[in-house]
Amino acid sequence: MTDRIDRKLSELGLALPAAAAPVASYVPTVDAHGLLHISGQLPFKDGAVITGRLGDSVDLEAGAAAAQACALMLVAQIKAALGGLHRVERIVKLGVFVNSTADFTDQPKVANGASDLMVALFGEAGKHARSAVGVASLPLGAAVEVDAIVQITA
Repeated sequence: MTDRIDRKLSELGLALPAAAAPVASYVPTVDAHGLLHISGQLPFKDGAVITGRLGDSVDLEAGAAAAQACALMLVAQIKAALGGLHRVERIVKLGVFVNSTADFTDQPKVANGASDLMVALFGEAGKHARSAVGVASLPLGAAVEVDAIVQITA
């Protein structure tokens, strides 16, 4: 699977970043009985967090790109935790948090940036349940944060 995902990333003009280290008192991943829980990941571009608020300083396209950057970091965390992507059986759920104004209602469209990448990379196994919610702020002023639950093989 890792080779297929590497090829797909290349086709999309994307590359996995180095897995980010935690910035507070938590661990990046926890394996609980075959479910890998991945802590919320922030969007990075050129080593800096993508910041701003949807409905204000960030448009829908940029928000979806930020969600995609979060998804790339999720995949990097999976790879770091498992030593590769060969044990991924299914992306079970994504939780997408969108830093947005009170009147912004397109959180699901922003979240598609992460969801679409998971399907592009993992195919049928990338189809998942999802939450997409608006929040008043996120750590470091990030535009989006995404966490995940991934089913893995032993």
